[in-house]
Amino acid sequence: MLALAATAVLLAAADTYVVVLALPSIMNDVGIPISQLQQATPIISGFLLGYVVVLPLLGRLSDLYGRRPVFLGCLLAFAAGSVITASAAGLPLVVAGRTIQGLGGGGLVPVTLALVADLWPPGRRGLPLGAVGAVQELGSVLGPLYGAAVVSWSGWRAIFWINVALALALGGCFALASRASDGTTDDDARRPDAVGVLLLLGACGSGVLALVQPSALADNDTTGQLYGRLLGGRLGALTMPMALISLTLFAVFAGWEAGAARLVRPVVALRRLPAVLGRLDWPGAVLLASVLACIIVTFTAADPSRQVIADGAVITIPLAAGLAALFAWRERRAAEPLVDFRDFRAGPAAGALLVNLAIGAALMAALVDIPIFARATRFHDSQVQASLVLVRFLLAVPVGAILGGLVCERLSYRLTAAVGMALSAAMFAVMSGWGEPALAARFDVGGRELVFGTADLVLFACGLGFGLAIAPVNAALLAAVRGAIHGLASSLVVVARMIGMLTGLSLLTAIGLQRFYTAQAGIPSPLQLCPTHPASCPGYDSLVTAAVLDELHAIFIGAAACAAMAAALAIWLLRRLPGRARRTLADPLAAAAGAGG
Repeated sequence: MLALAATAVLLAAADTYVVVLALPSIMNDVGIPISQLQQATPIISGFLLGYVVVLPLLGRLSDLYGRRPVFLGCLLAFAAGSVITASAAGLPLVVAGRTIQGLGGGGLVPVTLALVADLWPPGRRGLPLGAVGAVQELGSVLGPLYGAAVVSWSGWRAIFWINVALALALGGCFALASRASDGTTDDDARRPDAVGVLLLLGACGSGVLALVQPSALADNDTTGQLYGRLLGGRLGALTMPMALISLTLFAVFAGWEAGAARLVRPVVALRRLPAVLGRLDWPGAVLLASVLACIIVTFTAADPSRQVIADGAVITIPLAAGLAALFAWRERRAAEPLVDFRDFRAGPAAGALLVNLAIGAALMAALVDIPIFARATRFHDSQVQASLVLVRFLLAVPVGAILGGLVCERLSYRLTAAVGMALSAAMFAVMSGWGEPALAARFDVGGRELVFGTADLVLFACGLGFGLAIAPVNAALLAAVRGAIHGLASSLVVVARMIGMLTGLSLLTAIGLQRFYTAQAGIPSPLQLCPTHPASCPGYDSLVTAAVLDELHAIFIGAAACAAMAAALAIWLLRRLPGRARRTLADPLAAAAGAGG
């Protein structure tokens, strides 16, 4: 079960980064000039919104409804978003598809982390949590490579069609594996719901055909009638007979699963869903989602070259503050709050969120500014080669995640996380002193130059430090809260990291740019430095490069401070709670079966 869930996390993580290389092709197909990159921003921000804002709701839903149905629902949403994106003819549908992909892909991570807590007792969660963290980080390496290969072979749409096939295959295997792990139950005595499976396949298949509109069907005199719109307007596509067939089959499927499937083992336990939805704190979920949406818009809509936060922050920040106050008021008075603040009073629970916030801020500096350093100093004419420098860092993160999972239960959560982040802080401090030749230097052994140098080791060690902190932070949080809210807690720790990445990117970039503008102000013009050939002035270029390095050095110092803060918070807050640490599960698989719905 964990292997399948982790593979799904890898797929969603790779898809997060795959759009980086596919974006120019997507823009070209939907009619956006490459010079108007800002128009394509919703493709990225829509995915991020879907990824973050509903995470707490999905985590809580997995606590109440079960890991299995929520996990499968997230995979289905990811597949549906992939279908919409792959078949989109314009920007609105691409944004809608990516948003739905983000919603499904983001929900996979906290549900998988909570699944680890269901399957393993507190003293044995380190390695599986490290494995989940490793595959999630591995997606950042494989995503661009996989995307480049597919785009060169078949175009950007093939990426998302492959997503559909893989998501459905993983979902089917996970459903079978989780059923097998349940053992003998009353549900097992009932025959499988063949009717429900056929209805669902028919609904999905006709829905895909309605979206794709293959020419072999749409242009045929007979089958083409299925694609004639009965009504006009923006929603006219929903009145195509093929689309109406899909919607009708979905409605029949829902009715069958809710009522007629009592004598069979249902595909989806819809009969339980109304009761579960009735227990959810919907006002609290909406308020928290709105707060997160305001934060994301505040930072993602900003122009880093001139501002820390977007122009609309005068509206979004007060709105976020007011909504946060309403959320806190609501949660203290709700009978079944979405977030019961009493669950996070323990140091490790609140500490894990704070540590991940600081980790996210430091991590974003590495992801964004290491390639910029490479482009400014060594690979002036190749963004691809500059980006590949980051691979040294990215490959070390999953290695560190596995290593951190192995050692954190033997040492301690706080020591493992603190050592990891202290290592990353030290490496950022080293980077803050790098000059132009840093990436070109190679080790020399016996007069023979090796293929790597000091900078490669620094980058690897920095990534290793981030990886070491993944498992202990998650393990400390899951050990400190009730098992009944593991899904919610796992979602909040993911949200904390994402918010840290957004705020860190804006703040550190603003600090670095201030240094750049200060240094640039003292640079004479090319006409002064090279009056005879101002268009090609090495002296001016050298001074500009020095100003860029001043900017990056300031950012690396800021990242070192964030990583050091994470290490200090880990030592202070991620202590093991003796009573909870000794708690074990008598039958982990039985617990998983209970959570599986």
